[in-house]
Amino acid sequence: MDVAEVFAGGREVAGADLAGMALTDVLPEGPLVFRGCDLTGADLTEASLAETLFEGCVLDRADFRRADLDGARFAGGGGTGMRFGDAELIDAVFTDVDLSGADFANTLLTDVAFTGCRLVGAKLSGCRGTGYTISGSNLMLADLLGCGFRGQEIDGVRFDEANLAGCDFTKAVLTGCRLIRARLVDARFAGADLRGADLGELDDGDLRRLRGAVISRAQAAALVADRGLTVLD
Repeated sequence: MDVAEVFAGGREVAGADLAGMALTDVLPEGPLVFRGCDLTGADLTEASLAETLFEGCVLDRADFRRADLDGARFAGGGGTGMRFGDAELIDAVFTDVDLSGADFANTLLTDVAFTGCRLVGAKLSGCRGTGYTISGSNLMLADLLGCGFRGQEIDGVRFDEANLAGCDFTKAVLTGCRLIRARLVDARFAGADLRGADLGELDDGDLRRLRGAVISRAQAAALVADRGLTVLD
């Protein structure tokens, strides 16, 4: 497809092969719709994509750096290695999207929602803005250095082997979550409710980092058992 013909029919494109195309300068004004398009390696740097819908699109290595994605919606699809550095994503929504290895470094994330997403190995450290919510998502091996989850209700999230150093989980409630072998250096858990989380095996250093958190009797018994002690009623 000739790049000049991409939007000849309007602001909606369906099933188009846009892989590797430089699209920023050919986008029409106003919210756009991409349905089932192949945007592998597409260049959308500095693009105006506010309120745009990406539905079931292939987005491997798509470049959204410095783009305006306020209110954008990503539903299904996705890919590995997407780049969002310095982009603006106020009120953006990601639902059932593969964001493996995505780079959100220095991205403005304010009231962004990730639901049912695969964020394995994604980089969310160094984000700006007031933050985001995550539910039903896989963040295994993700870099979340210094991210804030204060007071959030976090449901069904895998943080296995993720870098949670310096994260703020103060008064957060974690339900159906996993923190197995997560890096917890300097993380804050004061007042956090971890009774619904799988903590895995914790060394003494990790236990100290969970100081102030609430855990269940069963979790406490398992932690004691890991240290060769038996708890009897």
